[in-house]
Amino acid sequence: MKHLQRSAITLSFCFILALISHTALSNTVDETSPIVALCGEIGDKLGSVSTQDCQQQHLSDSGQRSNEGRALAYKEYPPLNNKLPLGRVLLMGGIHGDEYSAISIMFKWMDKLNQYHSGLFHWKVIPLLNPDGLLQTTAQRQNANGVDLNRNFPSQDWQALAQQYWRQRTHKNIRRYPGKTAASEPETQWFIELINTFKPDAIIAVHAPHQLVDFDGPQAPPQNLGSLRLRRLGIYPGSLGNYAGVDLDIPVVTVELASAGIMPSNKEVTKMWVDLVGWLRKELPKRKR
Repeated sequence: MKHLQRSAITLSFCFILALISHTALSNTVDETSPIVALCGEIGDKLGSVSTQDCQQQHLSDSGQRSNEGRALAYKEYPPLNNKLPLGRVLLMGGIHGDEYSAISIMFKWMDKLNQYHSGLFHWKVIPLLNPDGLLQTTAQRQNANGVDLNRNFPSQDWQALAQQYWRQRTHKNIRRYPGKTAASEPETQWFIELINTFKPDAIIAVHAPHQLVDFDGPQAPPQNLGSLRLRRLGIYPGSLGNYAGVDLDIPVVTVELASAGIMPSNKEVTKMWVDLVGWLRKELPKRKR
């Protein structure tokens, strides 16, 4: 009897070891993954997003690369249980690499979607469109080619006005260089591809630090998101609002946070999110009529 008991204990112990080993292997991070590499760099750069915070989002690799070869990553929250969503929403931050808060808040909002995604909308989230800009030794607005991605979209007026505007109105400000040609940059090209394939009913782009809500395109704009109030800034040759909002007739909400380096409070992050979802619930069904 004692021999049988010892055998049973030994078998149980071996089973537990095997289970622990299997769990450890399943949780092993693939250090060669482009997403893991990207998360490591983001965690080293941002005070509000750790490497673990980034990895826990399980971002998808688009297969497309930035100028310096970094993964262009996204996360998708698809329809659930055959429920027809009210619309498709493309949510993007980090088009300018020196707007830290506009990147960090993407991870806060993905946390909310991880917890509360109900299939009300079909979301696609791009937390960092311009990884090279963020991850330079000194973060910069432009990408690695020195191009302002938010002046590089192929708006109908790009050919006639983009270079002229840059020379005459910005006095060749290097932070606002539109590129040699429209859509010359791989990051811009990828976002255009997302618009063409995902066919969003609304685009939300997060920036800093003008402390306002801007809007381009059809539908009634949100009057406020949290403490941010609507104040239209106008359009620029090659801007996303010009290209998608005006040319493609897609509502583009530009969220301008109050600070590029300091995150809003958790209460404000939540209030902005609640207001944004409320606006989407009200306005997107009108596009289906």
